[in-house]
Amino acid sequence: MELTTINNIKNQVIAKEEVITSSGNFIGANTKQVTLNHLKSKCTIPVYSDNETTIAHSQFIDATREVVESNFSDVTILEPNIRISHIIKGRIPSAVGKAVKDLMPDEKTIYYQRCAFMIELPTLTENVNNNTLSLTIGGVRALNQESLYSKRNLEKFKVFIGFKNMVCCNLCISTDGLKTDIRVSSIAELKDKINELIQEFDIQRFLGNMERLSRFNLDELQFAHTIGKMRMYQHLNREEKVGKLSLLMSDNQIGTVVKEYYNDPNFSRSNDRNINLWNFYNLMTSGNKSSYIDSNLERNANAFDFVSGLANSMQNHTNNWFLN
Repeated sequence: MELTTINNIKNQVIAKEEVITSSGNFIGANTKQVTLNHLKSKCTIPVYSDNETTIAHSQFIDATREVVESNFSDVTILEPNIRISHIIKGRIPSAVGKAVKDLMPDEKTIYYQRCAFMIELPTLTENVNNNTLSLTIGGVRALNQESLYSKRNLEKFKVFIGFKNMVCCNLCISTDGLKTDIRVSSIAELKDKINELIQEFDIQRFLGNMERLSRFNLDELQFAHTIGKMRMYQHLNREEKVGKLSLLMSDNQIGTVVKEYYNDPNFSRSNDRNINLWNFYNLMTSGNKSSYIDSNLERNANAFDFVSGLANSMQNHTNNWFLN
């Protein structure tokens, strides 16, 4: 199984001047889409108590894009698809005391506490279970996880490499393609960490693990049983969770999975009311879009680990609390 590079068919080549941002929302929640230029020209940069600046969202995105370009120099790379949330508003000193309605645009300041982005490589694709997937690299910065009231120390970033499902814009991420606790003191160190993740990611292994999910099915009773156990898991104490598959989905997201089991145009139950684990996985990643930026990647990777755990138990005929 190999990634397909589409670069020899004229009508499929994307000219440089036509390179655009990846389409579709890979996350919903309370996010809005912005451009890289907006982050660079319209947003202030938070500082620590010693007035040292943070690594700005735009610098993080630029650093990632440079690493992606160095690793995939001969393929089309789309502009970053950037989603932000939790706006922090301010005003310049001369506007102190002014009524909000009287503020001029140049007297207002903003920055965003949380930022997520993905950079899609649309000419690196693979067909998995009749869905076209494109290679995608991205990251998350959540300033609510930084101690801005203290002196500047190592800063935290999250970076992933995985795939975007072209059918539904769901992200497919495994724990092997995700670093959630990158801590660096400079952009150069950040680039090294991003490059390390890309170089170490086993694309073929991940594709193979996704492809096998379609071989295992849950009938309606098994699906209902699994969903019930997923809801129960939320209320188990720490000791009772030991030895069971980890599950990070919220109760509302599990409810979304049930709803889309009946209604999703691409991944709902079959005519015989069965659902294979590939479709189940995509219902989970779709429900995960409602997660806030600072927890989205972890929940996305957890969904793959969870469904893979179900597949392992079904394949090896081993006991699994969620199935039995």
